Amino acid sequence: MSDSQDRGFDYSGFPAQPYAESGKRTRRPRLSLFWRTFFLLALLLFASIVAWLQTLRSIDFEPRVTQTAAQISALVSLSRTALTHADSSARLAIISGMADSDGVRILQHEPSDVFLASDLDSFGREVSKELLSRLGPGTLVAREVNAQPGLWVGFSLGTVNYWMRLDLQQVSPDSSKSWLIWLITAALISLAGAALIAQQINRPMKELSFAASRVRDGDFEASRLDEKVTTSEIREVNIGFNRMAQKLSKVEQDRALMLAGISHDLRTPLARLRLETEMSVADAAAREHMAADISQLDAIISKFLDYARPDHIELKPQRLSEIVGSCLYAVKSYRDLRVNVDMPEDLMVMGDAVELSRVVSNLLENARRYGKTPSSGLATVDIAAKARGDLVLLKIRDHGMGVAPEALVNLTKPFFRGDAARTAAMGAGLGLSIVERNLQRMGGSVELINTSSGGLSANIKLRKALQL
Repeated sequence: MSDSQDRGFDYSGFPAQPYAESGKRTRRPRLSLFWRTFFLLALLLFASIVAWLQTLRSIDFEPRVTQTAAQISALVSLSRTALTHADSSARLAIISGMADSDGVRILQHEPSDVFLASDLDSFGREVSKELLSRLGPGTLVAREVNAQPGLWVGFSLGTVNYWMRLDLQQVSPDSSKSWLIWLITAALISLAGAALIAQQINRPMKELSFAASRVRDGDFEASRLDEKVTTSEIREVNIGFNRMAQKLSKVEQDRALMLAGISHDLRTPLARLRLETEMSVADAAAREHMAADISQLDAIISKFLDYARPDHIELKPQRLSEIVGSCLYAVKSYRDLRVNVDMPEDLMVMGDAVELSRVVSNLLENARRYGKTPSSGLATVDIAAKARGDLVLLKIRDHGMGVAPEALVNLTKPFFRGDAARTAAMGAGLGLSIVERNLQRMGGSVELINTSSGGLSANIKLRKALQL
């Protein structure tokens, strides 16, 4: 990649998708505690319902077979008795009456009849066996005769054979629909119960999660949990969390007080030393060096105070070009720093103006110290910004020597300084740590990479705001 490609709107350091994580790791689907508990309870209850349903059907199977076979054999016996004691002219009337009133058809069994045995399912096989035992070995049971479906029972009357066709639903109604209705009803009741149980289990965790987020944001008053809940385990957790929040609040107050004391107790003597140096030291070179040392001490103290600054910030829409412009105005007198800016004037970000200024200023100072070109001794910095989706990508890069690859991951750690930093200046090693910390407070992030043509690039992601 050429130098011209690295400047301006080159965002090769950013991933193609703004929200994609670096590397090739696949993102696991996230499931809240409520839905996980709900699905597990629903699965358990549904499995229990199915098991009970199968158990009840197994218990009900044998009585249904016996009842169905008894009803069919009773119809066959009554039909056989009626046909036996009736003359030939009355038999037609009996057969017609049975077909009209009971839906039972009696047909003469012809030798050419084609029938299929009733053995498709376990119920039909068991009914056939029971009928054979009740009506005798000569009984035929079929599910279809001459391509006409139904329950066909063949019996003999003297020398004449007959078919009796019945509708199995009339003899033994199929209860599958009723079982299905009960199964759906039980499933709906179980799902409602599972949702209620999951909600009760999830509520304390949700409250704890909200309280933890408020503590993270420094709002200790809004993070208090109920210490009088009925469940003993949750009550102990809430009490422990409240005590922890109280201690953290006290630590935060002590830190703020300590920062105020440090600012006063250290900077006041430094100011006196600067004044006495300028008034009492006659040697101009010595006076200049002493003043530079005092300025460096004051800058180090400022870095410590910036890093330990409380996290209370207010995010508002900010015009990024104005933030960068104010930072450039503060360094315009530096002769060893040249800055090229390329960004839209109306680009808005969500952030805190002071925190954003610290981020840009620290990166400019870092580039001025360690990003100088060896040949010219001049630090050239390119600043470019672009909107992408819900993010604003800000790139600040220099054209120096870069950083050793093994040191890149440690640059944002507090008090870490690479070899170049140790030989070039006496800093506190907090500048890039402050950059990362401030961006995290505003919901952003920073990634430091070496560019292909030389130099260190800070690739920053900020939340995009609506246009003013």
